[in-house]
Amino acid sequence: MALLFAVHSTVTWALVGLIWTIQVVHYPSLGEVGPERFHGFHERHMSRIGPLVVPLMLAEAGSAVWLLLLGERSGLFWLSLAGLALVWGSTWFFQVPLHLRLSQGHDPDAIRKLVATNLWRTAGWTLRGLCLSAILFSRTSPAPTSPAPRTGAPSESHGANGGSGRTGG
Repeated sequence: MALLFAVHSTVTWALVGLIWTIQVVHYPSLGEVGPERFHGFHERHMSRIGPLVVPLMLAEAGSAVWLLLLGERSGLFWLSLAGLALVWGSTWFFQVPLHLRLSQGHDPDAIRKLVATNLWRTAGWTLRGLCLSAILFSRTSPAPTSPAPRTGAPSESHGANGGSGRTGG
């Protein structure tokens, strides 16, 4: 299960990097493309991003289900699954319809909504990455060692007379 968890986390972090690039660089640039060039620009975006993001999203969801089937039940994992639900919900209810609208042509309102609603996916994936990293860290960091217990009473060899073990003179 450790290897699957590491692969799952790696896929999630790949998506975190991708979504931040989309959020900060690519989606805002849609507003900078003029109406005469917009259709081709958006079409190229859609044809290039799909083969990259769809396999990663499917691998992420599939490995999450697999981890659940293998018994992963930590609280942080459940929280990461809430982030995953947010990502998929935002994708299907906001990003897909907005991209369909943009496939018809330049639409400044749709671009603004795309950037704004994509923050939900950015937050969901970032939450997932942080949760999964915290789980990995907690499972791979060495357990703290505690000092030997102290009884409070002096030992026989280290009594009140300096540790000689003798009681008389």
